[in-house]
Amino acid sequence: MFDGFWDNVFRYPRYLVTILVGLLVNTFEPLLPLLKRPVTLVAVVGLLLGGLAFVTLTLRAMLGLGAV
Repeated sequence: MFDGFWDNVFRYPRYLVTILVGLLVNTFEPLLPLLKRPVTLVAVVGLLLGGLAFVTLTLRAMLGLGAV
């Protein structure tokens, strides 16, 4: 009954990695043509860094992790 149980359980991390890589590829592939021009490269990088800073500061304030 449980012959392949652990084999099946150990396949889930590989499945998770595959899903995450596919998500990242499908998210960032449309942005690749924008990265060929320096002006749009700066804009895209600025938006990504600004979004990351926004999420980080918001979560720190919501969780009370430190002075913001």
